[in-house]
Amino acid sequence: MRPNILKRKLALRAKRKKRVRADIFGTVERPRVSIFKSNKYVYVQAIDDVNGATLAAADGAKLGFKANKAGAGELAKAFAETLKGKDISTVVYDRNGYLYHGVVAAFADGLRENGITL
Repeated sequence: MRPNILKRKLALRAKRKKRVRADIFGTVERPRVSIFKSNKYVYVQAIDDVNGATLAAADGAKLGFKANKAGAGELAKAFAETLKGKDISTVVYDRNGYLYHGVVAAFADGLRENGITL
């Protein structure tokens, strides 16, 4: 990919991320679930923005889930169990500047199917 195209794509994602994060805020009772996806893996964490602390996290690389819809669904199942273990049932979903389709949407659907309210 040409460098100027890559810079433009990254700038547009940063712009979307800033716009989304202006309205989203996590608390201890309702943490912000932030997703990050690379070309190979998906990573998620539940964040308490009041204290600036990570309450729970799941690493697709360590768990062996790829960055596809099936892997995102399995990661959502594992992450939902972690959240339930910490008595968290309601979260705010932060798509982190990514468009809501594919892996990002599959992860959100996986959380809903496993009893986490978005």
